[in-house]
Amino acid sequence: MAIAKAERLMNLALCLLGTRRPLSKRELRGSIEAYMEAGNDESFNRMFERDKDDLRELGLVIETVENLEGETGYLARRDSNRLPPVSLDAEEAAALGLAAKVWQQARLAGAASGALQKLRAGGMPEVGNPYEGQHSAIEPRIPVHEAAFEPLMLACRDRRPVVFDYRKSTAARPETRQVEPWALECWRGHWYLAGYDRERGAERVFRLSRITGKVRSRAAKYTAEVPDVVTVRETVASWAGESADRSALIRLRAGAGYPLRAKATAVREGTDGWDELEIPYGHGLDAWLVEFGPDVVVVGPADLRADVVDRLRAVAGA
Repeated sequence: MAIAKAERLMNLALCLLGTRRPLSKRELRGSIEAYMEAGNDESFNRMFERDKDDLRELGLVIETVENLEGETGYLARRDSNRLPPVSLDAEEAAALGLAAKVWQQARLAGAASGALQKLRAGGMPEVGNPYEGQHSAIEPRIPVHEAAFEPLMLACRDRRPVVFDYRKSTAARPETRQVEPWALECWRGHWYLAGYDRERGAERVFRLSRITGKVRSRAAKYTAEVPDVVTVRETVASWAGESADRSALIRLRAGAGYPLRAKATAVREGTDGWDELEIPYGHGLDAWLVEFGPDVVVVGPADLRADVVDRLRAVAGA
């Protein structure tokens, strides 16, 4: 079955690349043996649409235009599908090799390895690691353990809206979100998605580890304009208090809350098993403090303490 599909895809690609004018579905069905053997029009249409999507996924640029008879036709122009000669020096080749290693622990490992093989086949020099000996114990890694990463990456690339269940840090149960995804970014070991939340009518950032269940794609167009620059890190940083202009005083159980200790501007060790910390106070700090549960007590300011108490009560009552 795999060989038959590969042969069918190859024949379709050759037809689309070899034509000088758009070919209709009818003409393609009469030119490719596997399509001629399709039982009926519905079966052929499903097979053709899957094959067309698969070729586009492999990188073939297929145009959809009207032919001389007014029918919808398809072609793959050679100039749109021809790569220029690969011309990379040793340092550029080494940089690409190092970049490919970043994804060795992620689901993009196969794609990164395949891309390197294609570039080497096209003339890219194969060089060793230029940093070996200097930083041999340090290698770049971007771990991706979330199942939502790959479907969201494809949705960002193809500009497809998605639906998923999302559990906020203060909620006992997940909520369904309808999102037009813009970009994925890794920040401090966690992956985040930035996009337009249709129900809330505004930009939102979602942490992938809080997405539950499957990410479902939707065949619909975006309703909001995608910004030229998507500031995922800046948004998450502001929510975590990174851009804070004031301080909060908290009590933290000894031996707990190391991320909070790392952010603290002052620490006073207590003798009762609790330490006092001063930390930057910005938007979203209340949600972050709630994640530490009974290990944190907010001393002040009063509005932060009230926000944390409200969130804890919401979780307890859910």
